[in-house]
Amino acid sequence: MSANVGTIDRILRILAGLALLAWAAFFNGPVWAWIGVLPFVTGVLRVCPAYSLLGVNTCGLKK
Repeated sequence: MSANVGTIDRILRILAGLALLAWAAFFNGPVWAWIGVLPFVTGVLRVCPAYSLLGVNTCGLKK
């Protein structure tokens, strides 16, 4: 799979994922906060399966 998550999108995903995970792990957040694993992993890997299905690409122009 090729990268389809751009830089700004990637940063936002990683920060949101870390925030949710920290909330769940350290601040007794709700169980659903563990969903932060998904945006964190998609941000780190720069690949979003949902973007692939929908044909979205935030990486910009590629040569």
